[in-house]
Amino acid sequence: MHDAEKAVRQMTEEVLPQNPISASIPFDQDGIHHGHLILPWSRDDSAWGTMRIPICVVKNGDGPTALVTGGNHGDEYEGPLAIVDWAANVTLDDISGRVIVVPFMNYPAFKSAKRTSPLDGGNMNRIFPGNPKGTVTEKIADYFQNTLLPMAEFVLDYHSGGKTLDFVPLAASHVLDDKEQQARCAAARDAFGAPYSLSMREIDSAGMYDDAAEAMGKTFVTTELRGGGTNTPESVAIARRGLRNFLIHAGILAGELEPFASQHLEQPDGDCFHFAETVGMVEIVEPLGAQVTTGTVLARIWEHGATGKPPKEIRARRDGILIAKHFPGLVQEGDCLAVLAVAVDR
Repeated sequence: MHDAEKAVRQMTEEVLPQNPISASIPFDQDGIHHGHLILPWSRDDSAWGTMRIPICVVKNGDGPTALVTGGNHGDEYEGPLAIVDWAANVTLDDISGRVIVVPFMNYPAFKSAKRTSPLDGGNMNRIFPGNPKGTVTEKIADYFQNTLLPMAEFVLDYHSGGKTLDFVPLAASHVLDDKEQQARCAAARDAFGAPYSLSMREIDSAGMYDDAAEAMGKTFVTTELRGGGTNTPESVAIARRGLRNFLIHAGILAGELEPFASQHLEQPDGDCFHFAETVGMVEIVEPLGAQVTTGTVLARIWEHGATGKPPKEIRARRDGILIAKHFPGLVQEGDCLAVLAVAVDR
């Protein structure tokens, strides 16, 4: 264990109440260890029950640590598929350092195929830093905040659009106050090798896992790899290649980066986001990846309670590339309909 890691753990133990989650496997022993994060969970059908969240730790000598997660939202599948495949096939001799993988971060949500937990309604990506004495979701978030994140230098958190959005396949990092850290994150994002590499703007960043990792100075990368509550052969292939490339870039996995071509994007302002102003049946007019100009009709919302009425048109508020769209056929007022980004030369 590194001195910095020991200091963080000691400070955490002195200041914060203890999290009830325990790991069934060691974090500091060489080898490939498959096990669980065990959370006591008393409920109607099991008074002294526990929740067992799968985890794998692979360690071989000294070196950096990468923390890789999927299932932050439970209806997103590319990350979990890439992670369980990697954990089932990893070779210890190819590792220099440590990799901690948690394929189903919000396990209750994942098992229910829901974005949020059916146990407490918790959105794992809006609940950090968590609470060791809180709800199930808050306890899991607290364990990541105070136990897992402090161990890692590199953090990869997989996302896709879930049941309500569909994205072009992209890897993303954020604009940060610390420009050296921002450059590290952007380099890791580019190494991931998605067809699109985005400097992302968030419309709702409070309580995000991203912010928790970035506030600790971690090299953090996230993704949006299609969506619709399913996966495709192409999106899973991107996720698998990206994990391998990310770990090679981190200096943990032996090998050479797999070649790729990526379009670099940024989101200059809030005009990249477009929302439904009424309820109805949505018609997406432009395909994902389309280059649009200001005023282009992106979507139409048709009233479904009557005939003979024109649709409400949602027009592009700026020039850009359509990188995300609403997925279900019906929309509610306030739903995100379309997201744009702007191509940049690198």
